[in-house]
Amino acid sequence: MKYNRILLKLSGEALMGEQQYGIDSLVLSTYASEIQSVVNLGCQVAVVIGGGNIYRGIQSEESGFDRVQGDHMGMLATIINGMALQSALESLDIDTRLQTAINMEQIAEPYIRRRAMRHLDKKRVVIFGGGTGNPYFTTDTTAALRAIEIEADIILKGTRVDGIYSADPEKDLSAKKYDTISFDEVYDLSLKVMDLTAFTLCKENKLPINVFNMNTKGNLMKVCDGIAVGTLVTL
Repeated sequence: MKYNRILLKLSGEALMGEQQYGIDSLVLSTYASEIQSVVNLGCQVAVVIGGGNIYRGIQSEESGFDRVQGDHMGMLATIINGMALQSALESLDIDTRLQTAINMEQIAEPYIRRRAMRHLDKKRVVIFGGGTGNPYFTTDTTAALRAIEIEADIILKGTRVDGIYSADPEKDLSAKKYDTISFDEVYDLSLKVMDLTAFTLCKENKLPINVFNMNTKGNLMKVCDGIAVGTLVTL
């Protein structure tokens, strides 16, 4: 494996599959199998999942909710997704720990950096739920922050597209795909990879990002093996 320790960022929306909301059990089991394949080869895996399939805090103001209250609701949605992924992984006999930034001891461990790193050293998959525990921060920022804290080698952002394009490939058929791109080029071209806070954190800490299609079987394994899949963002 090229990477010893990875932080896998998954969107909550990806868990919906073809549904309008909620969790598609087929997608969930597929993701669990992909993670199992790299864990079995010795890769240490931490995961951050969004909550957009259940609730998006940034939309809360449109519904009349206070933004802070809405963001906390979104954090709880990420914990629900984390519990679902934990269950799917454990059904495959993958030892898994769910840690949350919001204390709820009956459900999960509190996030403690040293404990998380110890779990990873013992080849347990660690899922980080509850965002950063603070409103106004996205799960992209959570992924960047946790990856830096646990000294991950790379952030792997699993999406439904196969990399970073010059425009939305689902809307513009002439969009150009980048195999590799620098942080500065992403800034200059105003490409959307992560939110600006998360992206800046990665750049300042020299943490590479690989954006790839998580829905293609075997892609996670290829990326961890160092095979060029998707788009790699480096200095």
